[in-house]
Amino acid sequence: MGREVEWARMTAPELREIAARGNALAILPVGSLEQHGPHLPVITDTASAAAVAVRAARLVDESVPLAVLPGLWLGMSEHHLPFGGTITADYATYHAMLRSVARSLKAIGFKRLLIVNGHGGNVDPLAVATRELAVEFDMPIVATTPWFLAAEETAALFESDDGPKHACEGEASVMLAIAGDCVKTDKFKDAEAVPAGQNEAPYGASRFYSFSERAPTTGTWGFPSKGTAEKGEKFLALHAREVAKFITSEILWTQPDPVWRAGRGLETTAGRVD
Repeated sequence: MGREVEWARMTAPELREIAARGNALAILPVGSLEQHGPHLPVITDTASAAAVAVRAARLVDESVPLAVLPGLWLGMSEHHLPFGGTITADYATYHAMLRSVARSLKAIGFKRLLIVNGHGGNVDPLAVATRELAVEFDMPIVATTPWFLAAEETAALFESDDGPKHACEGEASVMLAIAGDCVKTDKFKDAEAVPAGQNEAPYGASRFYSFSERAPTTGTWGFPSKGTAEKGEKFLALHAREVAKFITSEILWTQPDPVWRAGRGLETTAGRVD
């Protein structure tokens, strides 16, 4: 098992000791609570992100002071509401939750935040929120979505497609590996679907699509019947390896030069937690 890395399993004094060790890193898995067809649990995106985050943290040398927060299960999933089982936030709420986490981390001494995301609907909101919060709290904040890392190696693990979709071979495999008792394998065939091409915006255009427009019958995209627990372990190992690289990357965590911050009026934010 190795060292303890999960925030929720530690005591307050233990977490204070980590925060006091210098350039302490908090890792926040984020996902969603949303429909994943008739075969996967609604916690899939959060569970997969949390599993990768914990495994990545355990790969890193014990000299790196870190702790993995519990997964944030409330994400932006408006596009999945028509299928039931989905609880979603709007952007203002999502930003406020992330701000509250960053504010708390700053107050207790953590110096860096890595967000490990398991839900496609969070990608754009995270890109905006992390920029704003990094400036506000003068803290390096990095967000990553493991399914998008090591794209060629990830794609090579798929039999049915060239990458992750929704409630697909990849997600089914990961959930079989980490929570097989929640996976309804007898429903795999009922869930298989490929959305119609006309429900994709032309290149260079952006608009909102409900998943009921993309996959009105199943609410899914992909072929979960190709999923296996063994394949899930391979996905998890690959993604944990890539996230571990981010944890130890010097270029990701280098603070902006003080002159750079002052030239943009950011000197007033240093150390602010209000």
